Formats: sequence, structure tokens, C-alpha cells
Amino acid sequence: MIEREITTPVSLTGADGELNPAALGWTRTPLHDTSGIPGRGHRGRNKRWEYWAVMTPTHVVALTVSCIDYLSLHSVWVLDRTTREAIDTTVLSPGGRSATLPASLGDGPARARTRKVTLDIDEVDEGTRLRGVAPRVRFDITATRPAGHESLGVVVPWRRSGRTGRSQYRGFQYTVKDVARPAHGTLTLDGTPVDVPTGSWAVLDHGRGRWPYQVWWNWAAGSGVVNGRTIGLQLGSKWTDGSGATENAVVVDGHLSKISEELVWDYDPSDWMRPWRVRGDHADLTFTPFHNKHSRTNALVIATRTDQLFGTWTGWVLDSAGERVSVDGIEGWAEDVLNRW
Repeated sequence: MIEREITTPVSLTGADGELNPAALGWTRTPLHDTSGIPGRGHRGRNKRWEYWAVMTPTHVVALTVSCIDYLSLHSVWVLDRTTREAIDTTVLSPGGRSATLPASLGDGPARARTRKVTLDIDEVDEGTRLRGVAPRVRFDITATRPAGHESLGVVVPWRRSGRTGRSQYRGFQYTVKDVARPAHGTLTLDGTPVDVPTGSWAVLDHGRGRWPYQVWWNWAAGSGVVNGRTIGLQLGSKWTDGSGATENAVVVDGHLSKISEELVWDYDPSDWMRPWRVRGDHADLTFTPFHNKHSRTNALVIATRTDQLFGTWTGWVLDSAGERVSVDGIEGWAEDVLNRW
């Protein structure tokens, strides 16, 4: 596949509110102006969110601030890696009043304000500060941004067959996947503080777009240190297939190498805990899970099925210089999600 790298600022949408063809491509630093989402029209199809997950040696912390036009969804999820106890608080609220989301990444804070969940995501000098309060849970974690650190931004179009011009698109998504952000701070569970120490890693999934009603996707990420180098792994499948874009990349000591190949995912939906394989000409990877975050939501117009597996990666990925980069021992997740929203 040939994918175009974008190196100058560009608007995701045109003056008519539709996808700007000049926005198609990928970036290594956020350059897309997404202020045209939601915009006028397309009611119910506009999706905006900030998702962060932090893996520490003892816990996993995940938070979501989102608005999908007709309602907002906010969540805090914490896993104790020793006991496997999970604390999950998810709040659905009508409309978008409970959510504050920046027009474009980095333009301002993200906030969630509900009776059960309060979330604050703020850009600070050191990186991004993540704060939250939910039943039994409180956290204040900073995802640092090392100098020169790069992240993957991609615009994925969903095309209509046999159509040309602007009407050829039945939807599109701009995503930024920012992996291998060193994290530190404090997590408090039932009043007991837990350190978020060196060796903890944060990952961002930033999304702005207009989606079809039903979408199926795979997403995987990993972060860690291998042979003295900081490695970040970012992979995706299904939702990008046939679009002309991928969300596959590896980050080594902050430098991003784009993988322009639709990799093959091999896993067993009848036994999610079996090792997963992701492979192609540019990668040969095995993911071994230790926990499945299995969830279902059925709220009239919204229905989701998520199996997010947390575990450890082994194998290799080719960087842009053709070097095999080992990912042995980095931790992260791989997921299979079906959304009707």
C-alpha cells in the first residue's frame, strides 16, 4: 500500500462540512483541524472521544470522555492485576451537556461531569494530566511527552461502491493513537493510595469522525522497553480494510515508522485467552493474554460487544529502515469490538 504522509496543517472537513480529500493520509504529529465535527447535518453519525489507558506493574486504569451526538458516554475502569478484581463505572447521559471536548487535539481540556463520574484531561508542560473520580476510585496521573515523541494520526474513509466525488464517502474517521507515553502519579482505591511508578505506560486513542451505524474493529497497542529502547506498538484491522489506509505503526525511542500493510489477525473468538497472532511481510507478532475485559451494552439504539484482552507481546516489526525491531516483553492489549451506534 502507498499512504501519503501529511506534513502541513489541514482541515478534516471542507467548507461544505464533508470530508476534505486533502485530509486523507497519515501524520507523525497531530496536524488535522477537526473543528468541523460535529458541524451541521449528519445528526447521530458524529462521534468524538478521548480514551486513555494506563498500564502499571500492579493495575490497569482506563478512562473515556465521549459524545456520540445523541448521548454522552463516560467511563472509569480499573483492574487489579494481582487479584483480577475490576471496578467499572460507566455513565450514559442524553445529549452532550455532560461532555467537554476540544475542537482539535490539544486545543483545550476534555471534561466529563456527571453525578457518578468526574474526569479532567488537561495538556500541561510535562505532557497530559489525567484526573478522575468515580465510586471507589480516584486518580491523578501524568502521561509525559518526551522531547521529539511522535504519534500516529490517520484519516480512514468508508467509501460507497460505484460512486465518485464527495458523495462517495459514507463516513470517515480521524484517529490519533499515541503509544508508549511514560506515566507517573497516584491511583487511590477505597481510600488507599497506590503509586503509579516508573515503568508505567499510557496510551491515547483520540477520535473525531462520522461513522456508519455498525462497525467492527480490532485494535492493539503495546508499550515497554526492549534492549534499552522504548518501544510502542500500534495495530488495527477490520474497520480500515479496503479503505486505502492502515493504523499500523511502531515507535522506537519516539520515532514513528508507518507500516503500510493490512496485517493478518488470527485469534479464536470461542477462546479469547488463547494467544493471538498478527503477521505479514512487515511483522510477526504473538500476543499472550492474561485478562479479558468482556463487556456488553444494549441501550436501545446503542449495542456494543467488547472483548479487550490485556497481555504481553513477543515477536518483531520492521521499521522504516528495514530493521527488525523486537517487541519481546512489552505489555498492552488486543481487542475485538462490534459497535452499533
